[in-house]
Amino acid sequence: MYENLSVFEDKYQALTDALCDVEVINDSKKYQETAIEHAEIEPIVMKYREYKELTARIEENKSLLKDADDELKELIKEDLKEAENRLDGVDNELKVLLIPKDPNDNKNVIVEIRAGAGGDEAALFAGVLFRQYVRYAERHGWRVDIMNTNEIGIGGYKEVIFMILGKGAYSRLKYESGVHRVQRVPETESGGRIHTSTATVAVLPEAEDVEVEIDLNDCKFDVFRSSGNGGQSVNTTDSAVRLTHIPTGIVISCQDEKSQLKNKEKALKVLKSKLYDLKLQEQQGELSEARSSQIGSGDRSERIRTYNYPQGRVTDHRIGLTLHKIDTIVDGELDEIIDALIESDQATNLQNAH
Repeated sequence: MYENLSVFEDKYQALTDALCDVEVINDSKKYQETAIEHAEIEPIVMKYREYKELTARIEENKSLLKDADDELKELIKEDLKEAENRLDGVDNELKVLLIPKDPNDNKNVIVEIRAGAGGDEAALFAGVLFRQYVRYAERHGWRVDIMNTNEIGIGGYKEVIFMILGKGAYSRLKYESGVHRVQRVPETESGGRIHTSTATVAVLPEAEDVEVEIDLNDCKFDVFRSSGNGGQSVNTTDSAVRLTHIPTGIVISCQDEKSQLKNKEKALKVLKSKLYDLKLQEQQGELSEARSSQIGSGDRSERIRTYNYPQGRVTDHRIGLTLHKIDTIVDGELDEIIDALIESDQATNLQNAH
């Protein structure tokens, strides 16, 4: 099954040699590209070598069994069983490593959270989700850069857009796109009734300049004064920027920077990622059935998770996972859920590969 994997070994050796080449070492860009490619295929090569070693060990043990005495046979059988059990595990690990990688996995992400149904309670829940992702980013040593906020003044947000900068951010956070639902008793509810509110999360990979070209003639920029809670002016200059992309009708507002230029740069960055995301959605349109696996399609309208405060539980509906640890999850401990989603995604990809 893995006869063709020797090409990975040849490529790995060539890259190892290149990293010692003076010409490559002196070219920082070339060296970085070579080092990244080397690191990407190294796990496959190491696992393939382990697979070959175990296969050879099994064949050798089978051969030794033919002429061994009874006492030695027991030892050989024991070693054979251990090698066969380990080979099953290595085989599965190798299959997972060979699943085609999402080219966006190592990118930074732009996260958009919007309050849905539920009025102020939905905006408060959007604030909970925002803080949850900020804490998650901190736990991973990633940086958060706020692009735009529309606060309601009591700790909630009608909308918040921010960037998370860190290697592998998209590979983990891409599973967060969709509708998140909360069930809890609002502080303003005197009768103690549980309310259900929603917020929508969109996770977009940061677009590179080479991937998306924007014609500035297609963009209309309006400037206005930044406003704080309740519409009070917090800036005496027109530093806030509203960008309208005429061909698509996409509108982006940025007002968190005091500089009009910086707000304009941030708006363009969000637009690039939105246009790149539209391009990805088009490309994946014909693959939508395959993508609508256990982890879902990533559709913004798909309900993916429920946070139930009275019962202290969080349920991810795509994989049927329920955890009774809502306090730690909203404090940014999302890895248990995300690891389960990745595992489910890999299992589905393996199934589709056969």
